Order: sequence, then C-alpha cells, then structure tokens
Amino acid sequence: MASPYPIKNVVVLVQENRSFDHMLGWMKSLNPEINGVTGAESNPISTSDQNSVRVQFGDGAVYVEPDPGHSFQAIYEQIFGQPWSADNGVLAPTMEGFVQEAERQKKGLSETVMNGYKPEALAVYRELVGEFGVCDRWFASLPASTQPNRLYVHSATSHGATGNDTEKLIKGYPQKTIFESLEESGFSFGIYYQDPPATLFYRINFHD
Repeated sequence: MASPYPIKNVVVLVQENRSFDHMLGWMKSLNPEINGVTGAESNPISTSDQNSVRVQFGDGAVYVEPDPGHSFQAIYEQIFGQPWSADNGVLAPTMEGFVQEAERQKKGLSETVMNGYKPEALAVYRELVGEFGVCDRWFASLPASTQPNRLYVHSATSHGATGNDTEKLIKGYPQKTIFESLEESGFSFGIYYQDPPATLFYRINFHD
C-alpha cells in the first residue's frame, strides 16, 4: 500500500554557531538574490566614538579559533552596540557592535569576525547553494549560546535557558521533544552525532 505521505525522509543537520554572513554571505556572488554581503559592510572599533576607524567585511575567512563571543551578553553587544545592562532600556538594533565586542574579548579577533568564506573555500556548500533553496532570513531561536538553541531544535523551547547551564544540562530538561511526538505518531527516527548529542539533556520517556 502506498504511503499517504509523499516525503519519505527528513534530514536535519545541526552544526556549530556561525552567522549566515560568515558562512554563506559571499554566496551572493553566485546568486544575487541571496541576501548576503557585498564588502561594503563595516563596523566601528568603538560605537561610542563617531570618528572611530571602521573595519570592513572581507572574504578571507579561514579556520576560526578562538570562537567569537556567542553568549547572550556578547550577542546583545553585537546587535545593539552597547555592553549588556538591565538598565539599558529599549535600544535600536544597529548591528554595529561586532568589532567592539570581538576586541573586548581578544585583541585582533575582529579580523576573524569581519571575514566570511569565499564560495570556492566551501565546495560542499557552494554545490548545495547552486542546487537547492537557501533560507537567508532564518534567525537563531535565541540570541545566545549553543545549548539553548539546540534545545529549541529538539523541543521548540529552551525552558527559560539563555546559556549553557551545566547543572541543568546534567539534571535534564523536562519538556517534550519532537522525538517523543514522532514515536507517538508511529514514525521512526535516528540520531547521529559526533560529540555528545543535545538529546542527552532531556528527561525523555519513550514507551515500550
């Protein structure tokens, strides 16, 4: 009997935190419709200095080490251009704080932050971009670090987490995951991983 569902398999590949512009921004040179980068983008070294030197976005990305800041506080500064404070009130998202935050973390790190990959440096992605659709307005569920966003991937919520809380990760989060919903609906699934998978951070109850 033919399946009533035309889609047989869905593959979700979850990788590390990287911005769209860093990985795929320069793919705009292959497809002008992609909302990527042109090289005209820049950030000031200091957002409080109107005469600050600005760092242009380039295409010289290589292996990134150390990781740029991706805590809630770091991303707040990157987006709003000011260090995080509960007293800041409502600010406009200027997207001007990437260089400033990077230099605060490590001198010279802004050179890494303000560079993306040339299409030829990412052969697999280049082919995928040429053959399939690219979601260029797909944002992180939460402007924060790795695990809260992976919790969203598997359960559509981080259960209030805005950072990698080791104690809570070990204890396990209580929310229902998509894997439990798949099992309840009679669908099979597999979890493949390199490092310990985020699915270990749930108190999952599968049925016999």
